[in-house]
Amino acid sequence: MKELVEVIALFLGFAGWILIFISLEDQYWKESTTEGSVITTSTIYENLWMSCASDSTGIYNCRDFPSLFALPGYIQASRALMIAAIVFGTFGLVATLAGMKCSKIGGENYVLKGRIAAMGGVFFLLQGISTMIAISWYAANITQQFFDQFYPGTKYEIGEGLYIGWSSATLAICGGACLMCSCKVNTPTEKMPYPYQPSPRGHVLSTGAASQSVPSNYGRNAYV
Repeated sequence: MKELVEVIALFLGFAGWILIFISLEDQYWKESTTEGSVITTSTIYENLWMSCASDSTGIYNCRDFPSLFALPGYIQASRALMIAAIVFGTFGLVATLAGMKCSKIGGENYVLKGRIAAMGGVFFLLQGISTMIAISWYAANITQQFFDQFYPGTKYEIGEGLYIGWSSATLAICGGACLMCSCKVNTPTEKMPYPYQPSPRGHVLSTGAASQSVPSNYGRNAYV
């Protein structure tokens, strides 16, 4: 049962790690809204790295953000958190593969392997938390600007890239939680048994022989 939980946790963490890349590559983190517009001639959509615009004929043009320091603070923080999530996920995958009970890496020291697997669960949790903070922070700014009646700029709606990011965070957190639960501290009945090594037969015989050859202080006539 423990091996099955570890495999499920590894699958969830790996799926969440892959979804991070899919979310970062998606250009629709936010999309300009058509609320209050009668005629829409162009659509603007952005992610963490670029801004794109498309017209009614289907022609689109994308440009990277020209300056890092000119970006709003929440975009810079979201970039850093998403990159940190990738790093945490990589460490989590390596630690989980090394610490799984069905893995041959690390020998048969299951106590050490359990601790390594638990560290993998911690990395998966950090991956999910970092992703969740970045995605939720980005979405909170979109929502705040959308409902601000005095906001002068273009208003946006939440894009599909954020939903992919939320899915990634949820899978990573579930995988880390499963891995932590499966790597609980062993109870006394679950301790690793040590193989019994009996003493060599020759050693026992030699001991018996030695006990028989101990000289006596009495002569043979004393027993008559």
